[in-house]
Amino acid sequence: MGVLGAFGAEGEDALCRILGSPEFPMLSKEGDVTIGGAFTIHTKISVPPLSFTDTPPPLTCSSMNLIDFHLAQTMIFAIEEINNSSSLLPNISIGYRIYDSCGSTLSSMRAVMALMNGQERTVGKTCSGQSAVHAIIGASDSSSTIVMSRSTGAFQIPVISYFATCACLSNRKEFPSFFRTIPSDFYQSRALAQLVKYFGWTWVGAVRSDNAYGNNGMATFVEAAGLEGVCIEYSEAILWNNPREQIARVVEVISRASSKVVVAFLSQWEMDVLLEEALAQNLTGLQWVGSESWITIDRLATRRSSAVLGGTLGFTLRKSKIPGLREFLLQVGPAQDPNGGPRQSQCSGSERLEEISNPFTDTSELRFSNNVYKAVYAVAHSIHDLLTCRHGEGQEKRCYLEPKGYLRDVNFPMKSGERVSFDENGDPTAIYELVNWQRDQAGETVFVTVGNYNASLPNGDQFAMNGIQIVWAGNPLKRPRSVCSDSCLPGFRQAEIKGMQVCCFSCIPCAAGEISNLTDSAKCTQCSLEYWSNGDKSRCVPKVVEFLSFHETMGILLAAISLVGACLTIAVSLVFFCFRETPIVKASNSELSFLLLFSLTLCFLCSLTFIGRPSEWSCMLRHTAFGITFALCMSCVLAKTIAVVIAFQATMPGNTVPQCSIPLQRISVFSCTLLQVVICVLWLALAPSVPFKNTAHATEKVILECDVGSAVGFWAVLGYVGLLALLCFVLAFLARKLPDNFSEAKFITFSMLIFCAVWITFIPAYVSSPGKFTVAVEIFAILASSFGLLFCIFGPKCYIILLKPEKNTKKHIMGKSHAKSQ
Repeated sequence: MGVLGAFGAEGEDALCRILGSPEFPMLSKEGDVTIGGAFTIHTKISVPPLSFTDTPPPLTCSSMNLIDFHLAQTMIFAIEEINNSSSLLPNISIGYRIYDSCGSTLSSMRAVMALMNGQERTVGKTCSGQSAVHAIIGASDSSSTIVMSRSTGAFQIPVISYFATCACLSNRKEFPSFFRTIPSDFYQSRALAQLVKYFGWTWVGAVRSDNAYGNNGMATFVEAAGLEGVCIEYSEAILWNNPREQIARVVEVISRASSKVVVAFLSQWEMDVLLEEALAQNLTGLQWVGSESWITIDRLATRRSSAVLGGTLGFTLRKSKIPGLREFLLQVGPAQDPNGGPRQSQCSGSERLEEISNPFTDTSELRFSNNVYKAVYAVAHSIHDLLTCRHGEGQEKRCYLEPKGYLRDVNFPMKSGERVSFDENGDPTAIYELVNWQRDQAGETVFVTVGNYNASLPNGDQFAMNGIQIVWAGNPLKRPRSVCSDSCLPGFRQAEIKGMQVCCFSCIPCAAGEISNLTDSAKCTQCSLEYWSNGDKSRCVPKVVEFLSFHETMGILLAAISLVGACLTIAVSLVFFCFRETPIVKASNSELSFLLLFSLTLCFLCSLTFIGRPSEWSCMLRHTAFGITFALCMSCVLAKTIAVVIAFQATMPGNTVPQCSIPLQRISVFSCTLLQVVICVLWLALAPSVPFKNTAHATEKVILECDVGSAVGFWAVLGYVGLLALLCFVLAFLARKLPDNFSEAKFITFSMLIFCAVWITFIPAYVSSPGKFTVAVEIFAILASSFGLLFCIFGPKCYIILLKPEKNTKKHIMGKSHAKSQ
């Protein structure tokens, strides 16, 4: 049983009786102008043996194709409708010559030669120079259409195809006279690539017809799919007449593959044989995506095939309606064939086609029939414009000598409202419907439109779903997954696996400071300087801003110590003030002592400026306040040390050195402090300290600190304080052998030793400490040196004043020194 067997024996026999023998060569009718046609009315061809001694016998075709016979009758219907029109080609009749291409390039070549030259099989001595037809409608496949177009191109005879979709036919240099009313596979292949990407199928298999239609269409799909990030696991090619072993091998490849989606760029004949083998091997659970050639073929959408093809998706042409066509088809019979007389003996004349349900009488959708209908009308309009030297809407008036020029410019509306026109390549606007194979309540497969594709719209708007629920293969309610590798979640990136396609990858976590906020990110993005990746590396968040705050433990502790130091200093000042008339206070040079205590209070308090969020004012204040207060402190200690040395040197016998005067002490303190003030003013004027966000030291946080501005200014301030401390230490060390009862020089020496040790240790600790610990080290050095001065210089005196008042006498203080002087 041939392909027709799928429609039932009753339908085949009835039409065979009406049409006559399956070997009929053509349908024809004479007219003022003639349109040729080539349809695959039979699907099998038998090539007779060639002896090369006798004239080759005619080719024999068998296995009738009701679909293409329906299309041939649609062409006749359109011609008869035009002949009855009073507005299109009035008073001019259109004839037709329709040949059976038998689905073969060889038969198609013989058909086109017959259409151009007539049916004579002998070569005459002269040629009329005029073709028997003005245009040809056909053929039913791309390979046959290519053969026909190459043959007619040199003679400027237009070929208008209703079914040939190969993108290669858009090449105007190779096919200058080709037109079509079906979109090019250039658009369908891209639509299929967008479809599989839309549903997340990045790992698919591919099967194609091993001819111009399948090979060119699949090549375009593979290219478009690659741009969409879709990979092809396998790509197999078949023909309907391949040995079954080869078809079985392709089905085995499909069944063994890991991909769950199969893109089938096949003609209906290849799909037919592939389906039979898939049923034989029980190939189920796969999501099929089909091309327009087979996606709406009723004989493939049976209950038997639903186990394999249920839930199939694919693009097809839009539905259409042609008023009067069904009634015309039901009247088809030998009586309607001008050359059908010899065959009438095979029919009783009482056959009724309306009692038969098959593809020939089916006019429910008319997707491809409408293409034939539009092609005939396009030819008629071009001939009409040729005879009247008129062009379509918006066209510049210009007369051509052949129909092809006018065919290129046609632009007219059909009765349905659809406009017919061709672009510069002879292609129409590509508009598709996305259909899904679903089952109705009766269990029959129906084609449900679930989306559309319009190539004339901008990118991104071309493909759209209409919201209708899709039935999927396998589990009707669950969309299948077809990926080589599971998706990489946000926070990960794809890493190529060596030797595998790009769709096969491993997922690598983003590095610290990098993020990926999309699924299947190809790379991680570095956060900006002030941002850092969150825990799952999916977004950038502001970095933690670090500075020594009053709200953290370290800041609270240091601030408390600073205040305690200031309070102790104030308490010592009060003690000295209350006992200012006592010998020990007087002997300590009370004016310098009070000035020193004041400067120590400022030293304790200046450490507070280092705590808190750095600002422009706090940055300028903290280092200058530190430098000036410590310069004042060291100036007082230096003056105090000098005063002690001079005072006791003056009391030695025979020594004529005058006693140190109060104005000299004030001048020395003021002068030493003023120099530090000058240094700080120059520093602030030239390069002041400013707030600075340090992102280089720690990548995961921003250290908010005070940039010193000028390193020279910073170290000049610190060096000047160190110089004063060194002078105090040297002088105090030289005076360490003064009388024991007055140990002022010893206490100053010890305090300076602590001060210098603290600040010498501070330098490496300051340089190496990270972040807020740098500020903490600086505050610690300030507090440690301040406490050292307070305790070493004023501690022993407070001890005597408060706990040993009996020693707070002039006799006790001057006792030993007076005895030695005597």
